[in-house]
Amino acid sequence: MATAIKVSDNLAEAARRTARVENRSLSGQLEYWATIGKAATENPDLSFELIHEILVGLAEVEDGQVTEYRFDD
Repeated sequence: MATAIKVSDNLAEAARRTARVENRSLSGQLEYWATIGKAATENPDLSFELIHEILVGLAEVEDGQVTEYRFDD
C-alpha cells in the first residue's frame, strides 16, 4: 500500500539527482535511503558497506540466487 508523504524540497532534489545516477525512481531512492538508515539505526556497529552487502544478500535469497556452501574436509 502506497502512502503519500511530504519531504523537503532539498531532500527531494538530492534524491532525484542520486536516483538518476543509481537508475532508481525518486520513491525508490527514498525507500533505499530509508532502508539503509533504519538498518544503521538498529545496528550502529555495522558499516554502510556491510549493511549494503547484507541487503544485497537478502535480495539474492528472495530471488532464489543461492547455492549451498560446502566446507572442504
